[in-house]
Amino acid sequence: MVVMSLGVSLVVVDATIVGVLLPRIVSDLDLTTAGAEWITSVYALVFAALLIPFGRAGDLFGRRRMFVLGTAVFAVASLAAAAAGGGGALVAARAAQGVGASMIMPATLSTVNAVFTGRDRAVAFGIWGSMISGMAALGPLLGGAVATGGGWRWAFGINVPLGAALIAGAFRLMPETRAAGAAAHGALREIDWPGAGLSALGLAALVCGLIEGQTYGWWAATRRFSAAGFDWPGTALSPVPVVIALGAVLLAALVVVERSRAAAGRPVMLDFELFRIPNFRHGNLASSLINVGELGLLFVLPLFLLGVHGTNPLQISVAILPLAVGAFLTGGYAGRLANKRGAHRVVQIGMVLEVAAVLALAVTVSATTGGFGLAPWMLLYGLGLGLTSAQLTNVSLADVPPARAGQASGTQSTARQVGAALGIALIGTVFATGLGHAMSDRLAGTSLTPAEQASVTRHLRESAGTYGRDLHDSPGMAVEAHAADASLAVATRHAALATAAILAAGLALSLRLRPSTDRHREESKRQDG
Repeated sequence: MVVMSLGVSLVVVDATIVGVLLPRIVSDLDLTTAGAEWITSVYALVFAALLIPFGRAGDLFGRRRMFVLGTAVFAVASLAAAAAGGGGALVAARAAQGVGASMIMPATLSTVNAVFTGRDRAVAFGIWGSMISGMAALGPLLGGAVATGGGWRWAFGINVPLGAALIAGAFRLMPETRAAGAAAHGALREIDWPGAGLSALGLAALVCGLIEGQTYGWWAATRRFSAAGFDWPGTALSPVPVVIALGAVLLAALVVVERSRAAAGRPVMLDFELFRIPNFRHGNLASSLINVGELGLLFVLPLFLLGVHGTNPLQISVAILPLAVGAFLTGGYAGRLANKRGAHRVVQIGMVLEVAAVLALAVTVSATTGGFGLAPWMLLYGLGLGLTSAQLTNVSLADVPPARAGQASGTQSTARQVGAALGIALIGTVFATGLGHAMSDRLAGTSLTPAEQASVTRHLRESAGTYGRDLHDSPGMAVEAHAADASLAVATRHAALATAAILAAGLALSLRLRPSTDRHREESKRQDG
């Protein structure tokens, strides 16, 4: 559990560490809002696309082996991220990190699912889940500390020695497990790469449309699109709706291909039969929505704090620290509470706390709100997140037959990462759109000409709000600087309200969860080697 928890921590920290580093990365690499969203979301996107194929590969060839290989890939990709000289190189390195993470995460989850039974199972999942929720929040604190001391590149470079230590620990302490009979049946060694390709391309198209809509227009084209020698024909229609429609078609094709493969008895990436299990179905949907909220908030709040107050990375991290504290406090207690009240009740209580915290944040945030003003609501959110993350995986997988544990755990983790990628794109788009509209409204009564107003608004929106600090530092721009502060608060409020609505949908799904049996766990322990 120590080795696996640290491996999960490495993966989760790098999903959220970029949030607090983002203002400096945007400044150093001269990124736009869309570029910032890509750096944050491409990790989750690749992570989501490859989790199930690599989860299956771990079932067949050994979960410890997959953990070690994934850790090595992750460390090398982290070194490339630390050395990146531009936005494109950093996006590519983050994508490679996603490949390594997609090997590590299902290997740990499948091992926990295979090794622990009975009361120990709830405790083990409590540890695993609290590491996910707690480290997701602690990531910004660690990133801020490292970036303050040595720059944002060190936040990636430090993964290299940590990865080496994890590989050594895995060989010494982590048991090797496989799915029962995996070595005996050659047909089972086939991995559904067509399904993986369709899911990756479909999700990428949807995320691309959400991120680039603010740049090229949601329907009517607002900017010429040209890339790799290709010019988008005409000027009336934006390429964004075409890309989103393409994503929908690819995902529909995924459903057709997976059903066809299943009917032919071939291995599938997405086993629709698993979704006949009510808790698995509802739990996966709820996981996606929870990650939409968490990753969306951790993308927006550091940008708000820096844009309004100019706080450095460590100060931003300290503002978010109560979230980590709350998640660790309740994550460790969630296992004991689940044994008394049921894991489904623990999830429901956590969701109520999350919705209440985000609504309170939306109501109270203003241009004068600082880290201390956010702290009470971040603590409440963390308390709910610790309860929810720790036991949602437990209740979702408890009724899954052991032969399908690897694929089910991969699907569960995929649901989380799909939510993360879509959350950053969706909440980031709400934030950027609200920022542009609010700034435009506030500049309407100033002495700036319409062209100057449009220029200031565009710079603020495309810089993800960091241009607000430039306005504060520019002589004679006090009115515009105060307008930027107010606009950032409005945009953050809109993002929080959108997050609350998404979490409320997750709460509604959690109310449909039911007490789970543990009938498969003893069988799993006997069959897994």
